[in-house]
Amino acid sequence: MNIHALRLFYYVAETGSVTKAAAKLRISQPAVTSQIKKFEKDLGLPLFTPSGRGVSLTPFGMELAKQAGNFFTYEEQIDEFIEDYRQGRIGKIRIAATYLPANFLIPSWAARFKARYDQIEVVITTTNSRQAFEQLNRHEADVAIYGGGLEGRPENMDWVELFEDELWFVVSPSHPFANRSVTLAEMMKEPFIMREEGSSTRERLFSLCRTYDLKPPQVALQFNGLNEAIRSVMAGYGANFVSSLVVREYVERGLLARVWVEDIHLTNNLAICTRSNEQQPAIVQQFIEICKQYPTEV
Repeated sequence: MNIHALRLFYYVAETGSVTKAAAKLRISQPAVTSQIKKFEKDLGLPLFTPSGRGVSLTPFGMELAKQAGNFFTYEEQIDEFIEDYRQGRIGKIRIAATYLPANFLIPSWAARFKARYDQIEVVITTTNSRQAFEQLNRHEADVAIYGGGLEGRPENMDWVELFEDELWFVVSPSHPFANRSVTLAEMMKEPFIMREEGSSTRERLFSLCRTYDLKPPQVALQFNGLNEAIRSVMAGYGANFVSSLVVREYVERGLLARVWVEDIHLTNNLAICTRSNEQQPAIVQQFIEICKQYPTEV
């Protein structure tokens, strides 16, 4: 169907006059008349009958005008939806985040984001680094928020680095190493409680052992969540290698104790990752701006 011709017909039907319709559409009256006649010929049905100086709709024309009105109303709604989406007023953002940002940073960011853009749906998935990047690559996430090292990061992603955070060795306050300085070799003889394989912090600890030609520590307990690992250390067993952002409060309250490992100082990089060579939707750009404005708000 010729949508342009349908629109001309609709305006003639609404105004009851070819002259008024032509003026509203800013085209000549003969052009409107010509296209309406061609539209009738294409349809094989008459739309108008002469009526004095004006025109009257045939029964078919009356029904088609109603359907056209519904069609153009829906067209306007679609245009409004597209513009709202383009401007980032509506839509959905899917965030794949590693444990650290998901639990200590994103709640505040998401609350601020929703306060500004309440019509946007925010879906957050907490996972390890490997799976977060896989979700982003598979277009199952619009953005990945990562806490870890810069080494080995995927090359097909753009990174917005927010801040750095120290990595600490922690134990129970009753542990012999509590608040002491030890060598890395001594520390690696302790049993560790850690996240599952794919955790960036776990990988960095093992990489540290390879750098210093040391046997990796025994992973005595393994959890899919960091909070469970920390609680086990607090209960008096093993050690953990973890972001200071996660355990600083526990150390200050005396529930955990730091262990200073000689000549070792590592940091986490907190970063927002998106797929390279893609135009980011307004929704994603708006969320990233919130994160950049309040990078360390916990």
